[in-house]
Amino acid sequence: MEALSMRGYEVLNNPFLNKGTGFTEVEREELGLVGLLPSHVQSIDEQANQAYAQYQTKATNLEKRLYLSQIFNENRTLFFNLLDKHVAEFMPVVYDPTIADSIENYSALFVNPQNAAFLDINHPENIQATLENAADGREIDLLVVTDAEGILGIGDWGVQGVDIAVGKLMVYTAAAGIDPSHVLPVSIDAGTDRQSLLDDPAYLGNRQPRERGETFFNFVDKFVKTAQSLFPEMYLHFEDFGRSTATKILNTYKADWPTFNDDIQGTGIVVTAAVLGALAITGEDIKDQVYLTYGAGSAGTGIANRVLAEFMQQGLSEEEARQRFYMVDKQGLLFDDDETLTDEQRPFARSRAEFEHPEALTNLEAVVKAVHPTVLVGTSTNPGSFTKEIVEEMTANTPHPKIFPLSNPTRLHEAMPADIIKWSDGKALVAAGVPVDPVTYSGVTFEIGQANNMLVYPGLGLGTIVSQARILSDGMISAAAHALGGMVDASQSGAPVLPPVSSLREMSERVAIAVAKEAVAEGINRKSMPDVEAAVKNAEWIPEY
Repeated sequence: MEALSMRGYEVLNNPFLNKGTGFTEVEREELGLVGLLPSHVQSIDEQANQAYAQYQTKATNLEKRLYLSQIFNENRTLFFNLLDKHVAEFMPVVYDPTIADSIENYSALFVNPQNAAFLDINHPENIQATLENAADGREIDLLVVTDAEGILGIGDWGVQGVDIAVGKLMVYTAAAGIDPSHVLPVSIDAGTDRQSLLDDPAYLGNRQPRERGETFFNFVDKFVKTAQSLFPEMYLHFEDFGRSTATKILNTYKADWPTFNDDIQGTGIVVTAAVLGALAITGEDIKDQVYLTYGAGSAGTGIANRVLAEFMQQGLSEEEARQRFYMVDKQGLLFDDDETLTDEQRPFARSRAEFEHPEALTNLEAVVKAVHPTVLVGTSTNPGSFTKEIVEEMTANTPHPKIFPLSNPTRLHEAMPADIIKWSDGKALVAAGVPVDPVTYSGVTFEIGQANNMLVYPGLGLGTIVSQARILSDGMISAAAHALGGMVDASQSGAPVLPPVSSLREMSERVAIAVAKEAVAEGINRKSMPDVEAAVKNAEWIPEY
């Protein structure tokens, strides 16, 4: 997109081109901006300092996010320069957990469509026009698309969930340097089953029950095929689809296009990296671990599948690996005679014949006592479910229990990390789904790793885009997990099992390089890359004028 093809207010109103008071005198003359801005030409650092001072006057995180969104809407370069300068402080505001408040209030607070594409389930004939209009002539390398049926922790929010796609793309750029003019957030408005939205006169989406079945999948298929035609080098990221649709959609397209579902694959990569990081600290072998998932939705099963693949990569057969995996949902331990199991849950279901009293395994504590897990992962959104008794039971049966309460926002944590550290007498290795302050116990300060997908999906996307990989392979996903897990400092007392968010740019680059190298090693790269590291670094967009 060339600035010289626009003039005056057209430039000032284009967030990809606008520099505000940063336009030089020469640029002001060339672009018809003379007299449209105050006389003083500010550097981007001056603008960022001024914006940060205003940011600090905002009373709540939602107010801060709305202020940052205003800058994002007006000047992408300034927004990302500011985000770069304060990445650890801003990430909980622009993304998780504050984004949940933003989504819940989206219609009431709506100001700007933020260059998103809004697809209407009732008008499949408009898919191509919608994507073309939203792209507005820009080259698109990355789409994040959501129907917002299953936003982790808050559920179905209809068209308001477009904010999750916008937020994900903010992280892609901040973490991995993906050019913000080459990305496109997409909302599939398929209706909503949230009655409060249907009854809300301010709601901006379709006021109809959520469309399902053949109509829905046909719409998604038309969208994917249209996007493939319009953006032939795109990386397609699906986000927060429902339990009944997410895996089916991923499996439909992943074999012939670089396709990614963050809830199914992204969380799995981060948790695998957290397990690898924990084992680097304890010196244990992954093949000796017993893995228990609490919460058997698409996130829980997706994580388990990714960790299972790592067990197999380390030498176990699939049968041997599956013997070390257990899954608990609302009904208790999943058994293979349960006719309500989903296709994703069934491979993890156990035989009742394995247990002396299977009828008793209807709650998490009973299952923990029966199977003695060394790794406990929570995606249940059931707050307080990792009780003192459960943590003490795990600690009694393994020297260093790995306990990861991942549900978010904070009010949905299965347990607070400080309690887990206390109840385990400082022996547990903990990762949480949202930022958590360090915990001091018995003179040791424990850094709590944030098992947030933003640690991995930006680098995974960058590596795939730079290599122009034909697909996103299991090998590339495993390379990402190992790159991230390998950044843990095992020599540090109280070390986190995952690197800190303050290292986001460094870890994203490291992940991208590992992913691109794996694509080349597998021969699935469409772009020649004699020097992978140089190609990745050269592809990173820098937010400067």
